[in-house]
Amino acid sequence: MSTNHHPPDARALQPRPRVLLTGFDPFGGATLNPSWLAVQALHGRRLLGHTLVAARLPTVFGDSLRTLLALLAQHRPALVVCVGQAGGRSALSLERIAINVDDAPIADNAGAQPIDTPVAPGAPAAYFSTLPIKAMRAALRREGLPAEVSQTAGTFVCNHVFYGLMHTLATQPELRDTRGGFVHVPWLPEQGTPSMALDDVVRGLRVALRAALVTPQDTPLAAGATH
Repeated sequence: MSTNHHPPDARALQPRPRVLLTGFDPFGGATLNPSWLAVQALHGRRLLGHTLVAARLPTVFGDSLRTLLALLAQHRPALVVCVGQAGGRSALSLERIAINVDDAPIADNAGAQPIDTPVAPGAPAAYFSTLPIKAMRAALRREGLPAEVSQTAGTFVCNHVFYGLMHTLATQPELRDTRGGFVHVPWLPEQGTPSMALDDVVRGLRVALRAALVTPQDTPLAAGATH
């Protein structure tokens, strides 16, 4: 009787590549935040060979970024999509640019309200998303979901996280192959108008993630003809 044992395939022991999704806790007196509800619904799912991992960030300057940096170190994701709520918008907003300024119109959940303060002193004025936002928009519209490319992520905690993410991806060698960006989602119907049903937000994020995973970078063909 043979006692030879074949070593396990090293590939089988490697963890499935991950996509990190983040949302925020409620803020400004609200009792819910659709960004967290939507990414939470995707936690643990698999998409094109990747495991989706969702985490909630505090709507607090500083703490939100520290939480995100710990998640990046823990998961070393292939793709990162941070998601936030944008009341007043009617479409899934794919953010193009993060700017190096905190200028809070209201206090965060810890009572801080920075004015004209850099996210990262001495760092570049702005970073562009490394997600294929035009291809993602085209994919969403093909599914009948309202989608737009947005030129501003604001100057509250959403932009704070977006900028911190892109600065980290640009400066940390171990994350040089990780792509990332930010998506704003509308209110839920119970929050006011305009709004989008949670099921549509979840479906939209899944469609957008699929497009991002299959599109290494935007091209005119991948982006579609709509502008």
